[in-house]
Amino acid sequence: MLWDVTAPANPPAATEPRAAAFFDLDKTVIAKSSTLAFSRPFFQEGLINRRAVLKSAYAQFVFMLAGADADQMDRMRAHITSLCAGWDVEQVNAIVEETLHDIVDPLVYKEATQLITEHKEQGHDIVVLSASGQEVVAPIATLLGANHSAGTRMVVADGRYTGEVEFYCSAENKAVAARELAEQYGYDLTASHAYSDSVTDLPLLEAVGHPTAVNPDRGLRKQAAQRGWPSLAFEQPISLRARFPTPSRAAVTAAGVGVGAVAAAGAAWWGLRRFRRGR
Repeated sequence: MLWDVTAPANPPAATEPRAAAFFDLDKTVIAKSSTLAFSRPFFQEGLINRRAVLKSAYAQFVFMLAGADADQMDRMRAHITSLCAGWDVEQVNAIVEETLHDIVDPLVYKEATQLITEHKEQGHDIVVLSASGQEVVAPIATLLGANHSAGTRMVVADGRYTGEVEFYCSAENKAVAARELAEQYGYDLTASHAYSDSVTDLPLLEAVGHPTAVNPDRGLRKQAAQRGWPSLAFEQPISLRARFPTPSRAAVTAAGVGVGAVAAAGAAWWGLRRFRRGR
């Protein structure tokens, strides 16, 4: 069963099938890469060096500008998760906690917050699914008022990351996460919705009765047109605090655990920019 930080410890048994709205995070709800938003403090805290910055820059560049297919994502994951080996869990957790509100708050699309509100008014649960690390996904999901979330989870031993991945929440695994949560909480997937920007999320979109492309990459735009799926353009980042109540510090702290592969990529990308400016 997936570790779901936003879920209650003992969820009530569902009396009848319910609908959920599954949201990808980066470029669907958040205007930038959610982990890239934390890159500056990650670099400043010495979690990545210049050599790693240079090796990772191109992969992150492709991901940010053109999107990445499944093979590219797997290669990126394999390289970048190796950079996380030995990182201290508490240090990473503290960085995310200390910078979450100031960095993420302005990046959420207004259109996404409106859509989330509409789903809540219809009685739908909100679920955030992302390939980003759970330490980033879970706190942002809490800020959004989501019911549940799932992100990439790293293996931890003796308080440090081993560099191995326990669960990579991408591509087919996003659909796996959605199905497990649907079984656990009684969601009717045929009545549920899913939103994503990436063609790699086709399995998730195909798993629900109401798929929607949001700011789609080229591959997803083509698939959506062929299948008659609606396509939305989100363009207005706003302050999250203006749309949703801010949860307590304790709630956000409890949500921030672990580190995901893409977090290191974000740190690498920012570090390269800083390195080039200093030359």
